[in-house]
Amino acid sequence: MKRLAYLAAVCICLPLGTQAATVTHIPWGQDASGAPVELYTIKSAKAEVTVTTYGAHLVSIRVPNRKGAMGNVLLSQDSVKGYLGMGALQGATIGRYANRIDHGQFMLGDKTYQIPPGPKSIALHGGPTGFNKKTFTAKVIPDGVAMSLVSPDGDMGFPGTLNFTVSFTLTERKGNPALKIQYEATTDKETVVNFTNHAYFNLGDDPATPVLDDVARIDADKYTPFDARQIPTGEIATVEGTPFDFRTAHAIGDKAPDRGYDHSFVLRAPGLDAPQVEVDDPASGRTIQVLTTEPGLQFYVPRNPPPRPAPAGAPSFPRRAMQGSFSLETQHFPDAPNHPNFPTTVLVPGQTFHSTTIYVFGVMRGEKGKSK
Repeated sequence: MKRLAYLAAVCICLPLGTQAATVTHIPWGQDASGAPVELYTIKSAKAEVTVTTYGAHLVSIRVPNRKGAMGNVLLSQDSVKGYLGMGALQGATIGRYANRIDHGQFMLGDKTYQIPPGPKSIALHGGPTGFNKKTFTAKVIPDGVAMSLVSPDGDMGFPGTLNFTVSFTLTERKGNPALKIQYEATTDKETVVNFTNHAYFNLGDDPATPVLDDVARIDADKYTPFDARQIPTGEIATVEGTPFDFRTAHAIGDKAPDRGYDHSFVLRAPGLDAPQVEVDDPASGRTIQVLTTEPGLQFYVPRNPPPRPAPAGAPSFPRRAMQGSFSLETQHFPDAPNHPNFPTTVLVPGQTFHSTTIYVFGVMRGEKGKSK
């Protein structure tokens, strides 16, 4: 217990030029099994990011608003205990399979694999004990930290021993602070993988403030419709004429369905040359851009539990019930192992899975001007 009370930070300064970040770490409690957990802080001249070895959770991202005031743009917990409970998904690294698998079942070759399903007979985010509930091994790297995990053969029903690493580095892009998240995995048996980070963003640094006035653009011509259980139908449909058309930037609340957003968008041009997603908060002036090599984006605006039935003719789930955050989860499509027309999520021995997502944080010019 004395070790857990020791709060003196271990600093590793990386002499890679004037823009290099510093990395410090401290003990941060214990996971459910009693194993020690650490908290790493990555700090540059323009931003500060903290991430914990428990679930490789992003704990905070502190960036300036238009007045230069630093604020945390993530919904987060102030101790590891918070991530053991209701905050389990806030900023979590998700694996082995992000999003949904219908009935928790998929086939590889002639064999059916079973992942423990949850409500509505859906396996969500890798099953009840996904990566967000495991403690990683950390290693300091230039400008950041890499966190590694060995997921054994049969873990949550998935085949193959998976060697997985997620790295978080804090750099700059066009003068703005940029958080780069890179995923890498290998397997010794054919398996399926889908990784993401489940960050909940509030650019105003105030989770009590709704995000419906934030202005979003998503470079996606199509999306994946789903059924009543939120399982994709297999169709890849146009966003034209739907609430999912964010090709022209507009406020999140302008077209939001009564039950909000929890939809998979088919990104038009994945890659790291130009942003596929942009969200601006006119109130704080903060902006976020997303660049990713992944083919899809799960755009999620959480909502409160449904209210009592409304009077006849009134919306059954008013937009004001939506909470003050949004998620921009870069990933493959939900239930892809059961839809051959979706981009494959199969990983085989001898291959290495690579994926990169970059979050760039900026400040708008003027009250409602463009990002800089």
